[in-house]
Amino acid sequence: MTKLDTLKSILLVDDDEASNFLHGIFINKLQLDVEVNEALNGQEALDFILDKGAASLELPCMVMLDLRMPVMDGWKFMEIFEEQVPQKLKEQIKVVLVTISDDQNDKDRAKANSFIADYAQKPLSDSTFKALINKHFSLQAV
Repeated sequence: MTKLDTLKSILLVDDDEASNFLHGIFINKLQLDVEVNEALNGQEALDFILDKGAASLELPCMVMLDLRMPVMDGWKFMEIFEEQVPQKLKEQIKVVLVTISDDQNDKDRAKANSFIADYAQKPLSDSTFKALINKHFSLQAV
């Protein structure tokens, strides 16, 4: 999987607002010039991505996606992401699954999906975000 040049925005997708809040703090601690947006479920995240893409606005470069959410969970999000998001947009987005699940089936399923760039175990920290950003993006001052 290739690195994208720069990280301009992150979309945090988690039904737990406290997790989104903490993850936003961790990202801010890295002192990156990135926009951080939040979605509380997979449907909100898809709507956000499709709206941004249709309007030719700044897409999230990284989507931090929780697996277990109401309305639309992470797996359903990925299914619809693959089907409905244009390839040109998918190429601009790194999806990282973020879950409390330690289920090997989830890890295997994530590895088998070419649109999932990584898998991270909750709870996350600023060092986890730093490692993920350095792994998937070039030219970062992290």
